[in-house]
Amino acid sequence: MIRFHLRCDQDHVFESWFQSGDAFDKLVAAGMVNCTTCGSTDVSKSIMAPAVSTSNQISAPKQSETALAELRQKVEANSDYVGSGFVKEARDMHDGIAPERPIYGEAKMEEAKKLLDDGIPVMPLPFVPRKKTN
Repeated sequence: MIRFHLRCDQDHVFESWFQSGDAFDKLVAAGMVNCTTCGSTDVSKSIMAPAVSTSNQISAPKQSETALAELRQKVEANSDYVGSGFVKEARDMHDGIAPERPIYGEAKMEEAKKLLDDGIPVMPLPFVPRKKTN
């Protein structure tokens, strides 16, 4: 199947699908292609850019999905998951009670805002942490 951008003799523009370029030519010659606006059968193909994709192109959503998976892998490999104890652990590290190390976990929005207000740097992750059990 192929989609053509078409134009009639009254300058109306429309699109239609055909089995092939030859099928389009035969249908036009037989007067079987007509304008969707005025019904004219004097129809020709408009200039159009073909939609071409190559197998080595990765779509933007796929690139985002890949980047997110890579970020998750790096965070999980290089940080300690502290779960719902994130707020306490972050505050203890900031106050010098616990040794500093990279951590990730879960916090309510208001708790995270309070950490920021107190000068404790935190940021949301663009994914939900996988639950880890001991």
